Amino acid sequence: MYKVLVISYYFPPMGLSGVQRVLKFTKYMSNYNWEPTVITAGSTGYYAHDTSLLKEAEKANIKIIRTDANDPNSLLAKYGTISMPREFIRKILSLISKFVFIPDNKTSWSKKAYEVAKKVLLDEKYDLIFVSIPPFSQFEMAVKLKKELDIPLVVDYRDLWYGNHFGFYPTPYHKYKHKKLEYAALKTADKIITVNRRIKEKLLTTYPFLAFEDFDIIPHGFDPEDFINVKQINFEKKKIRILYSGIFYENITPKYLLNAFKELSKERPDITQSIELHFVGHFRKENRKLVKKLKLFENIVEHGYLNHSEVLRYLVSVDFLWVMLGNGTNMDMVSAGKLFEYFGTRKPIIATVPEGASKTAAENYKASFITKPDDINEIKEMLINIFELYQKNELPIPDEEFVISHDRDFLTKKLVNNFQFFLRDE
Repeated sequence: MYKVLVISYYFPPMGLSGVQRVLKFTKYMSNYNWEPTVITAGSTGYYAHDTSLLKEAEKANIKIIRTDANDPNSLLAKYGTISMPREFIRKILSLISKFVFIPDNKTSWSKKAYEVAKKVLLDEKYDLIFVSIPPFSQFEMAVKLKKELDIPLVVDYRDLWYGNHFGFYPTPYHKYKHKKLEYAALKTADKIITVNRRIKEKLLTTYPFLAFEDFDIIPHGFDPEDFINVKQINFEKKKIRILYSGIFYENITPKYLLNAFKELSKERPDITQSIELHFVGHFRKENRKLVKKLKLFENIVEHGYLNHSEVLRYLVSVDFLWVMLGNGTNMDMVSAGKLFEYFGTRKPIIATVPEGASKTAAENYKASFITKPDDINEIKEMLINIFELYQKNELPIPDEEFVISHDRDFLTKKLVNNFQFFLRDE
């Protein structure tokens, strides 16, 4: 077995979609003769914790080294799973964090993780370092390890660093510093993995020293094993059920769909009376107030945050799955992780998304109903369309070849093929 040191702050028992990419990669690496050791955060205060994902990691016998530090999440560890604050408070805290910390508020953890990682690399022979970003400070740390110990480094871009879709630069210095740090890190990395072509093209444009052969594109995916023996939920009422799984923050919001639904209820109450909107995850107070204002109580079902194993039961039991991304700078670079897990259900998908990577993926799936994210009238017309097609049993069928190309096992094979290139002869 070859050995890879994986550096990833986000890993189970933390929940939400950000942890799944690295979890699934490490789960399947042993199929291709690679043994991963994961350096990740210790106890954290976080918006979600998922014991089912942790059990999955343990079942796969992944070696995990947990590192405590003084980053905000670690300092909140005693509170365990914490509630998501109201959006305006979250934004204020985010702005303060972006002003104080460069490149991010995980720098304390990355420094501690560097010390732990260096000891591990000196004690045992490893063939490669793999780091998945964000957080971006751990990329800096991995670069330092590569330089000091002369070990190949592969970096995985789940999102952009400089020019990130939710990035904010309080001063020109912040903007300059982020770009300078990323420049230096990319100069050192041996291979760059991106989740979509748009991130690759953006990096090539921003940093002309990079070449096409420096990259490989490995999208998000789904794990077929997750769907084996999942028990469907027997709902009491006969309804058309549309489900959203995940959280709402920044410009990712249910307000346009809810307003479209309200308009539809005035024009076609026969349709809205036949539909339930289900939400799995943190729905948040602001959205509950909007539901109250629009008087949509009878159409809304909240399930709260659930373990991934429970989420899967809802995904396979409803009629339509909804993904939403708002408009904004560089939102075209975003590949919504939940969209790719939706592909594994083979269910029809509602995608209210801007032009870009997520829209392209939804189109290639072939069983998607796509609208602009903030066009209330277009969303309303789409709801009429799916209702009529559902009634006639004429819903589109996904492209099976496209679906199976996003199997996590297959994607892990693509990843380790990149690793093999850097193996050194003894």
